[in-house]
Amino acid sequence: MYTPFSLGRFAIPLLSGTLLLGGAACANQKESAPPLAPVVTTSAEIKPAPTPIELPSPNLSVASDLVAACKLHFDDVASAPKFDFDRSALAPQDGDILAQIAACVTTGPLAGRSLDIVGRADPRGEGEYNMALGERRASSVSMYLSNLGVAAPNLIETSRGKMDATGTDESGWQRDRRVDIRLH
Repeated sequence: MYTPFSLGRFAIPLLSGTLLLGGAACANQKESAPPLAPVVTTSAEIKPAPTPIELPSPNLSVASDLVAACKLHFDDVASAPKFDFDRSALAPQDGDILAQIAACVTTGPLAGRSLDIVGRADPRGEGEYNMALGERRASSVSMYLSNLGVAAPNLIETSRGKMDATGTDESGWQRDRRVDIRLH
């Protein structure tokens, strides 16, 4: 199981000057990138899902295979806030992570690859409301990535609402309020 990452307050103007990876990668690197999944010949060789990666923003969770392929770099995970209760706005620190991901899937080693954007909520509240809240959170991330040049058809938004929530107190609920980003 992978660990998702969440995004706080949504503010597109905050990205100016924060693009960390730039456009230095060549478009043809996509062809030379190592395979993201092993070749499975028997049921004994099946690999577990990518391990979760801790991020500077607990609002987001990025699958380990995406982190490795894009050579993403993060810092200060412990101090980053999650989505506020009943909110879907991104935090300023989420822009750095999303800029790195956008560069990787637009001009980097994973150019043209699709991403699953999964919104989540804590277990409090009605199921239908939390599904809609998860959708809004996923949409915030998707719009941000789209504004950074990621093609909209390559961003597959879904919501799990509170279905996978595990928190039983404020710190646990905070971990539940996030968006997961995985390779599709």
